[in-house]
Amino acid sequence: MSVAGSNFATQVVAWQRQHGRNTLPWQNTQDPYRVWLSEIMLQQTQVVTVIGYFAKFLERCPTVADLAAASSDEVMGLWSGLGYYSRARNLHRCAQLVVELHGGQFPRDAATLTTLPGIGRSTAAAIASLCFGERVAILDANVKRVVTRVLGFDADLASSANEKKLWDAATGLLPVAKNAATDMPRYTQGMMDLGATVCSPKKPSCLLCPVHSHCVAAKAGDPERYPVRTRKLKRSSQSLWLLWAQRADGAVWLAKRPTPGVWAGLQCFPLFDSEDALRAALPAPLATRVEMLPVFTHVLTHKDLFMHAAQVDIAQAAIDLGAGAWFLPAEWAAAGLPAPVRKLLEKSA
Repeated sequence: MSVAGSNFATQVVAWQRQHGRNTLPWQNTQDPYRVWLSEIMLQQTQVVTVIGYFAKFLERCPTVADLAAASSDEVMGLWSGLGYYSRARNLHRCAQLVVELHGGQFPRDAATLTTLPGIGRSTAAAIASLCFGERVAILDANVKRVVTRVLGFDADLASSANEKKLWDAATGLLPVAKNAATDMPRYTQGMMDLGATVCSPKKPSCLLCPVHSHCVAAKAGDPERYPVRTRKLKRSSQSLWLLWAQRADGAVWLAKRPTPGVWAGLQCFPLFDSEDALRAALPAPLATRVEMLPVFTHVLTHKDLFMHAAQVDIAQAAIDLGAGAWFLPAEWAAAGLPAPVRKLLEKSA
């Protein structure tokens, strides 16, 4: 493509140096642990949210060895509230394998990085290019938008063959090989910054873009039609009943969710498919004291969960509620909890 032979990469590098984001806590470092941690957290999560979690993780686990040595419950507790909890499980397992297989040092090339849990092609390329200057392209959602618009790439990305073509096209835009060691970190960050701050999904700021003169979509006046993807996610819905059993001392009954499944590995109120099933799980005297709270909706990526919380106060500490345990307020506050459970508990605290 004609853009590849231009000074496209040079303009991105220069723009990033002067106008890009340079003050985020995971920038201005070539520490692959910090870059990897931020890349995993930033998947499906806004920067403003990640900043606090990033600091919390580094305070408790300043190195990959510290993260590998942490318990799964502690990792889930640190992650609690970020959502997409498979990221946390993969994060923990990845840290353990970096220690076990690589002596606590992250591999320096993208191909080897992709063999680790939770690290896909784009994340591996981000680590390798930002930390080690490897000449590899990234294609996260933001960069995918930039590349398809600049090149006028209108092939349907619902097709894996077209996705591969886009990877090849993105590779053609990279800085020349002789400058890769110095330019790749800045170029990669610049492409991410362009997608996040200028080339937005709606109403992109084309006149502020350093590669505006190269952009096929901007010249055609229709950047919002890119990228093209015909396959749409099908949403579904489900109703769940949560048993919120609480003692006078504030302790609540929680049970770890099975893997796989919704909220796998997190401590959660016992879940039921119906109110009748919930009441049937309680001893007869308690079943009559259940207070049904207003229904609320919790939105997942592909599903809407209609949550029915059933609250019941329990005086007897020894009563049997099945698998699980009592968690005092300080204990549940540090545990990995699904977002709706945590919100209910924090609202009542």
